[in-house]
Amino acid sequence: MTTEDVTTSAVETAFAGALSKSQLAYDYLRDRIALHELSPGYRLVLQSIAGELAMSVVPVREAIRRLEAEGLVTYERNVGARVAMVDEQGYVDAMQALGVVEGAATGLSAPRISGADLERAAEVNEHLRSLLDHFDPHAFTALNRQFHSVLFESCPNQLLLDMVHRGWAQLSGLRDSTFAFVPGRAHDSVAEHAHILDLIAARADPLEIEIAARNHRWATMQAFLDARADGAAPHRTRPTETQ
Repeated sequence: MTTEDVTTSAVETAFAGALSKSQLAYDYLRDRIALHELSPGYRLVLQSIAGELAMSVVPVREAIRRLEAEGLVTYERNVGARVAMVDEQGYVDAMQALGVVEGAATGLSAPRISGADLERAAEVNEHLRSLLDHFDPHAFTALNRQFHSVLFESCPNQLLLDMVHRGWAQLSGLRDSTFAFVPGRAHDSVAEHAHILDLIAARADPLEIEIAARNHRWATMQAFLDARADGAAPHRTRPTETQ
């Protein structure tokens, strides 16, 4: 092994280490935002976060840049990074966009979904159904994402799939659950899941599946807006949960 090889190997190792630390910081911050442990407007101090994670500020800075790109963090001059505030219109815009791209991804994915994947999605939906009587919005949220992932991850269009992932990531900080204060939506959601699965199993037109998946997400958005209008939603600085 030459000196050049040793140097290259050392650089690659250091780079990989920096990436893993950046990912660790990213996951740590995103999870705390999603769980509302870091509230809207909370100031993210690099040195403090780096100290908590026992790392330098460099990977923390990279993690915050990723979160900023996803809309979970904002940067203000002379103030620094803060957990983003999301208003009602921002939520509507994000949900409308996600409905379009996720619906398209699900439609394109449908012909490629295997029988085993369909069975797995059906099992997840039955688990969701079992939560309805003793409702846990956090568990419902996690399983809900698992269900939808099975349906869109086989999409052959990587650009479209990346847009779906970014949409979910952008809304992850809002995820305390629409279902928590609009419980009827959870029941409707499980029924709509079953309908989408029936369409896929019957090899329905991908466009029909796309429309069903899109309308499914938009129905969650509308349930939130209706609850806000009726005064049923809790007083929060930002809306919650993607469907």
